[in-house]
Amino acid sequence: MQSPNQPPNQAPDQALDRLFGALADPSRRMIIERLSRRPSSVSELAAPLAMSLPAVMQHLQVLEASGLVRSEKVGRVRTCRVEAAALATVEQWIFARRATWERRLDRLGALLDGLDDLDGSGGPGGPGARDPQDGPEAVSRSRPTRRKP
Repeated sequence: MQSPNQPPNQAPDQALDRLFGALADPSRRMIIERLSRRPSSVSELAAPLAMSLPAVMQHLQVLEASGLVRSEKVGRVRTCRVEAAALATVEQWIFARRATWERRLDRLGALLDGLDDLDGSGGPGGPGARDPQDGPEAVSRSRPTRRKP
């Protein structure tokens, strides 16, 4: 299913590439941040940026091509607004990855807890326990290494 702001015949991966490409630039992220508060004219968006108006226009073209921003010209004023649907697409992609990694880390934690039970640590302070202040390198010292038979 295509996103409502995704151009026809554009694959979802290409749409995500455009979204992340547009968000990769700090100036464009600043523009999105300002537009998330309220719609603004190009002049208002350009005022705090240390770049020319044509440079700001180029950034806005990239944001519009990605679907993150929509602009409307009334008379001589072009007003831009953020497209929440495009930001929701990015958020959904990130959330899916986060959920996957949380499940994997939960399984790893359960596995490591099982190894603690096998080595007879008996919980905090028992044999094989480690001080959290020791840092990540202590994990390899406190966990038994398994050798394949």
